[in-house]
Amino acid sequence: MIQKLIDEIVKKDAPIVVGLDPMLNYIPEYLKKNSFEEFGETLEGVADAIWRYNRKLIDSFCDLVPAVKPQIAMYEQFGIPGLMAYTKTVAYAKEKGLIVIGDVKRGDIGSTSAAYATAHLGKISVGGNEFEPFGSDFATVNPYLGSDGVNPFVNACNEFNKGIFVLVKTSNPSSGEFQDRLIDGRPLYEHVAEKVVEWGNASMDGEYSNIGAVVGATYPEMGEKLRKLMPKTFILVPGYGAQGGKGSDLKVFFNADGLGAIVNSSRGIIAAYKQEQYAKFGDTGFAEAAREAVLAMKKDIKESIR
Repeated sequence: MIQKLIDEIVKKDAPIVVGLDPMLNYIPEYLKKNSFEEFGETLEGVADAIWRYNRKLIDSFCDLVPAVKPQIAMYEQFGIPGLMAYTKTVAYAKEKGLIVIGDVKRGDIGSTSAAYATAHLGKISVGGNEFEPFGSDFATVNPYLGSDGVNPFVNACNEFNKGIFVLVKTSNPSSGEFQDRLIDGRPLYEHVAEKVVEWGNASMDGEYSNIGAVVGATYPEMGEKLRKLMPKTFILVPGYGAQGGKGSDLKVFFNADGLGAIVNSSRGIIAAYKQEQYAKFGDTGFAEAAREAVLAMKKDIKESIR
């Protein structure tokens, strides 16, 4: 699967993934009004508004980027209707030719971890029928239960030609409370990175592994070190834009071949119409504003990693 992602990145000349993380206050009032008129001010109404919002966003930039990354918690908060909007979003993104990174941050052990892997990356048989429950191409995985939690996902990657991104050094300010702790004289995130390489060796797909890593743009010095520790690992880089990561921070996450990383932006794109530089588009032009924000991000990254 990682080779498919690389091919799309090269084809569209955009190492970019758009985070589809819809908050209710991101959705324009006219969209909510239309949904509430049909379904009432209910969870079903919210879910319909999210679906309409995501569909317009995907239509606006699907020719520019290789992938989207829906954050499942933003859908789960609206219960079963929210999860149905998540499932419809995943299916529509794939229909439009996009690779889907399900940002689910799952991590457990044994049969529970295997069930999570099946839900998000695999297939399940019911009688004589086979189903893909959520159908993502990649999933994010929390490694802090060790190999017992990660190996079922590696197995799913190999069986179903899928991929994962393992949390190594996350972009949030408090990540260092655990991830930076010294173990045998080295920060914990380095030990996790070495395990990512080990897991990745069991699922190579060309020059890179299906087992990727999450390393935040907000920590470029650590990113540079981790890039060297994980030369064949693709890095998902959150934290660009709204979280403080800058284009100038990104070069260290890429290999000399110009590959090796994909940079995420969420509200900086999907809620771009709320920013002053895109205010001219207004609420009804939120999708056009998102497209302009993608083009600006593409330019910024290209100049930064050149």
